[in-house]
Amino acid sequence: MRLAIRSLCLMGLLALPLAACNQTVSAPASAGVSPSGFRMPEGAGCKGEIDRYRAVMSNDLAMGHVNQSVYNQVERELGPADAACAGGRDAEAVRIVHATKTRHGYR
Repeated sequence: MRLAIRSLCLMGLLALPLAACNQTVSAPASAGVSPSGFRMPEGAGCKGEIDRYRAVMSNDLAMGHVNQSVYNQVERELGPADAACAGGRDAEAVRIVHATKTRHGYR
């Protein structure tokens, strides 16, 4: 009996810190929300893929989610994707876009 009480007390003490982690914090409704006019570009193939990623990056730059240097780096990395796409090498262009997304945490 004594061991059961001791175990129960120990379990209660262990659960207490976890209960404190269940707090929720509400952010203002407008924080981190894309502008109402934001639209993802349409289009198929590599051109659509590149345009959509550029739109996301431009939106993230405007909202302060990425800084200018990261945005510039992504633009530099998309240059070869533009060239591959223009040269009819869709698969290569899409691979470049996906690698850039992964490198910058957009996967």
